[in-house]
Amino acid sequence: MSIPETFEPALRGRTLAPPGSGIVLAEWEAEGAADGERLEQAPLHRHGEDEAWYVLEGVLGVRIGDEEVEVPAGGAAIVPGGTAHTYWNPRPEPARYLLVMGPKTNALINAIHAAADRGPDAMRRLFEEHDAELLA
Repeated sequence: MSIPETFEPALRGRTLAPPGSGIVLAEWEAEGAADGERLEQAPLHRHGEDEAWYVLEGVLGVRIGDEEVEVPAGGAAIVPGGTAHTYWNPRPEPARYLLVMGPKTNALINAIHAAADRGPDAMRRLFEEHDAELLA
């Protein structure tokens, strides 16, 4: 294993996904919501891998099953695999966070970003192709 594949000196806005690793790290930013509008960063879904958020700045709302929590800077939330979930920024200012996910979840996110067709039917198929279920 080479060090360049397992090390990222500046993660902000990037993903660290070493080949063969069981975890992937990403540091992302969620834009703020205007007038209490809920802008989910991902639709309600579930997949077999655990997923976790550590909030660096701002606040994230996270739905874990039927419960919703607000995670402040310095806080974290974990969603066990198989649990329905989504997340959003409930505040007007941006939120910066570290996302910890499995490689299948990362592959799904990459496929969504690369998809030319983001219609409901195409997204459902894409989720299914990645062993995930779109619930919304």
